[in-house]
Amino acid sequence: MNTLTLPEPIAGYFAAEHNPEALAHCFTAQAVMKDDGHTYTGVNAIKAFMAAASAKYSATTVPFALKREDGFQIVRAQVSGNFPGSPVDLSYRFRLERGLIASLEITA
Repeated sequence: MNTLTLPEPIAGYFAAEHNPEALAHCFTAQAVMKDDGHTYTGVNAIKAFMAAASAKYSATTVPFALKREDGFQIVRAQVSGNFPGSPVDLSYRFRLERGLIASLEITA
């Protein structure tokens, strides 16, 4: 199996998917995250959302592709967990700023 090499803050994001405190260190203070029709602004809001989602879905995410497009890093990943339709492939659209995640949009 090929190993996907991700930029550091993105690799840190996926490595910390069940650790909201570690996850917070991947984002800028005013980062914006969009997922499932909701927008979360700031590290505390993102951390709270991720903690709740982790507890509810027990999801595991495995990135399998990376492309760069218009200043964004787009990661495709298979997500499996306690939710209807599992597993599912999702797109994670990251914008990096000064070595941290400034924005993230997750879509199907």
